[in-house]
Parts: sequence; C-alpha cells; structure tokens
Amino acid sequence: MGRREKAVAITDVELSPDEELRIRTIRYVVMMSIRALLVIVCAVLVMVEAPLLWLWLPLGLVGMAVLPWLAVLLANDRLPKDKRSAFVRHRRRAEHLPAPEHRMIDSE
Repeated sequence: MGRREKAVAITDVELSPDEELRIRTIRYVVMMSIRALLVIVCAVLVMVEAPLLWLWLPLGLVGMAVLPWLAVLLANDRLPKDKRSAFVRHRRRAEHLPAPEHRMIDSE
C-alpha cells in the first residue's frame, strides 16, 4: 500500500461544520493554555522576587486579561476563507447601446 496523498479541492466548498468547530476548539485551547502558562510564570516571578518585577507582573496580568477575551472572539468567529476564494470576481458591465436611428413602435 502506498502513501495516500491529500485530495486537491477543485471547488469552492467550505469546510464541514465539524471540521471548522475542531479547528476553532484547538485554537481556543491553545490560547487558554498560554494564559495558564502566564499565570504560572507570574507566580514563579513573584516567588523568586525577580528583577524588574514591577515591569513583568503588569505585562503578565494584561496578557491574562486580554487572552480570554481574544480567545472567545476568535472561537466564535468564522474561519477565514482560503486564498483562492479571496479572489474578487468582477461582473462585466453591459455596454450602453446607442439609440436606434429609426423610430421604434411602442406598445403603449
């Protein structure tokens, strides 16, 4: 048995809702894991009385406050469409026809 190659998408079909939910869930969990890591780092910095604690502690606290907000926003947002569908298709406008030279009969 050979390796299976990824199928090439030739249509503009979007991801299935289950696949999109899985991607958004992974993104949310990663961002909240970073927040948990920030909590641990800030606690360690306080315990060891690190130099420039007055600088690192507020930065960590801001990160801990902003990350949940950003994680919820990104988890509830739709995934961006792929690069192919970002191409804007312009409709060709109809050219204006010149007025007819002879008189036309109107039905009214």
